[in-house]
Amino acid sequence: MTPEQSDQEHFEIKDPQNSAETSAMTVTVRDMSVDDIAPVFHLGERLFTSDLYPSLYRIWDEWEVIGYYNTDPDYCLVAEIDGNLAGFVLGTIIEKAPWVYGYINWLGVSRDYQRRGVADILVDKIIERMIEQGARFMLVDTDPANTPAVKFFTRKGFGNPRKHVFFSMNLTKHEYYGRLIEFERNRSERVTYHRPRRRQ
Repeated sequence: MTPEQSDQEHFEIKDPQNSAETSAMTVTVRDMSVDDIAPVFHLGERLFTSDLYPSLYRIWDEWEVIGYYNTDPDYCLVAEIDGNLAGFVLGTIIEKAPWVYGYINWLGVSRDYQRRGVADILVDKIIERMIEQGARFMLVDTDPANTPAVKFFTRKGFGNPRKHVFFSMNLTKHEYYGRLIEFERNRSERVTYHRPRRRQ
């Protein structure tokens, strides 16, 4: 079934909270809609926190979701369980002769549904779509400290990992920052200072 034939697919996954052999949950994977933008953004806010993943936190914002939805809607998928947002994947296609690359930019699964196969289903579906569009290579990146993601993508067949090196600088300690603050303070004092009126 191609994405053109159906805008949603259903998958059965085992419910780890219910030990009965017949217990299963239905995961619905579908194209992201405009109504999903805010819920996807807020789920990302809960997942990509500054204390856990500072490099992801610094670039996750509503414009990430809106941007991918506007430019690459075919590679923006959501997963639902019982009508609740369980996860999302946002990707893009990069054409750089002679190759076409699929790129998974963001993958998030609600903590309520992690370790149940939701991420597997989302990644499998986006890879299928990218293959249909001619992708020959898949790329993904994550914070090296994001051990669950590193293990997950390794298990999915991704390899050749390279570590990111991020640098940071506290600008309040920069020489120019101090001069600018002093200039602004002096300017503020000049504006609030009123010359006394002359008596006539």
